[in-house]
Amino acid sequence: MEPIHFLDEPITVHFEILPAREKLPPCPDGFTWRGRGYRVTEKISEWSDFTRRGRMARNMRPAHAQAAASRGSLNVGRFYFRVRVETGQVFDIYYDRAMKDLDHRKGEWVVYREMAG
Repeated sequence: MEPIHFLDEPITVHFEILPAREKLPPCPDGFTWRGRGYRVTEKISEWSDFTRRGRMARNMRPAHAQAAASRGSLNVGRFYFRVRVETGQVFDIYYDRAMKDLDHRKGEWVVYREMAG
């Protein structure tokens, strides 16, 4: 599948059953983007990326950074889901575990791109 729109915008996700661990979420059951609700009908794939970005990339010894790259570390990592919604559209969404500031400690969900379905 090829991307047709790069979006990178925040979304609000919905779970029928709340995840036991917020920083290690499963695929959501739906999301709200630009005021419109989307129900996930299929999880096509999922993957994670524990790359340290910005100043977080420079604050760890190489041996520790290598281990963290494979399993993540506090406030580092993204969990991606490629989903099909009830309209037939396919989106890549992700949960970014990074704490933005003291008022936004839980990370955020983002609609990354729309894919050619």
